[in-house]
Amino acid sequence: MNEQTLAIHAGYEKDSMGTMAVPIYQTTAYEFRDTEHAANLFELKELGNIYTRLMNPTTDVFEKRFAALEHGVAAIGTASGMSAIFYAIANVAEAGDNIIVAKQVYGGTTTLTGHTIKRFGIETRYFDVNNPSEIEKLVNEKTKIILFESITNPSIDVSDFDAIVAIAKKYNIITCVDNTVATPIFCKPLNLGCDIVVHSASKYTTGQGLALGGVVVERENLVELIKDNPRYAHFNEPDASYHGLIYSDLPLPLFTLRIRLSLLRDLGAAPSPFNSWLYIQGLETLPLRMRQHAESALKVAQYLESHPKVKSVNYPGLKSNKNYTLAQKYFPKGQSGLLSFEVSDKQEAQAIADSTEIFKVVVNIGDSKSIITHPASTTHQQLSETELIDAGIPAGLIRLSIGLEDSEDLIADLEKALS
Repeated sequence: MNEQTLAIHAGYEKDSMGTMAVPIYQTTAYEFRDTEHAANLFELKELGNIYTRLMNPTTDVFEKRFAALEHGVAAIGTASGMSAIFYAIANVAEAGDNIIVAKQVYGGTTTLTGHTIKRFGIETRYFDVNNPSEIEKLVNEKTKIILFESITNPSIDVSDFDAIVAIAKKYNIITCVDNTVATPIFCKPLNLGCDIVVHSASKYTTGQGLALGGVVVERENLVELIKDNPRYAHFNEPDASYHGLIYSDLPLPLFTLRIRLSLLRDLGAAPSPFNSWLYIQGLETLPLRMRQHAESALKVAQYLESHPKVKSVNYPGLKSNKNYTLAQKYFPKGQSGLLSFEVSDKQEAQAIADSTEIFKVVVNIGDSKSIITHPASTTHQQLSETELIDAGIPAGLIRLSIGLEDSEDLIADLEKALS
């Protein structure tokens, strides 16, 4: 099936009630047929619902639908985008290991990988997404994952998938891509050779800022990379917490399964059934919305590029943009609704943000309503001056999340604020 059809139908098999809309299974637990049935489920002799921290019928539809859109083999929902990123890392790395992360990532990812992860004994090594050749000198036998964003937030750089994947394959390292900004409508990293995709479902997936959530998707045949790979010994050795289960021996998608059986079980950052239902509603219109977001964003970017007060505009759909060639290669159908632009200094940037009327000062993206943010004083405030420069966030940078309003009205709002 094609994308628009998958977004509406994938993953849902109607129950005896025949409901057209996916039901909300608002329950924490499920009745077993008998004690033998319960035991079989816990031993994985049968597959089925045990407890909503592990699985839920509504969340199951969301997971299957998202996996289909990303051309993945399986997905697992989480309570937030940050928990999705944390689970992807914690699923492969432990004390003494290291991970390689792009400098140009969302501020929460920077603090997670630069500070919180340290307390788990995991080292983070950073590379410039504009110079992926830096990755190779960071790799050693303890490197477990390479994490980057398809379109970076808020510097709006485009990652060179081919270059990053080539290095990862050379050293048999898992690649993980945060595809939140591009969405599976404009980019499918698994088709580009990557192994894992993560998303904040709180953004374009819901589309209206209605719910926190995340998702992790794995590619087909990931077992071929993991099986007998010394980097991922815990997938190839008996799991003492699960009756000696060896994940790489199972005829199931092993990456998301281990997150479900180990990390969701023990850490519990699972989505609520109601939030999963909201994500499903958002997915049904995601292809239509993303096309409109991208169309309006290009018009706004073109306007800003011509304004005398604007020093530079970061939007890969602009022919003048340094990322234009990569964007046409990897995102030929559109470059999402996120852009940023730079003015003279922090004071002017904040004054512009405070002067808009349609654009609202909010630390979110992917909403139907347009949003304006000053990253250096909000989402990335915790970064040092050096870290801000490395992340591509000068003091005068303003981030715009272009919503679904009329583009002429958005341009008029910015014109007034810039005057």
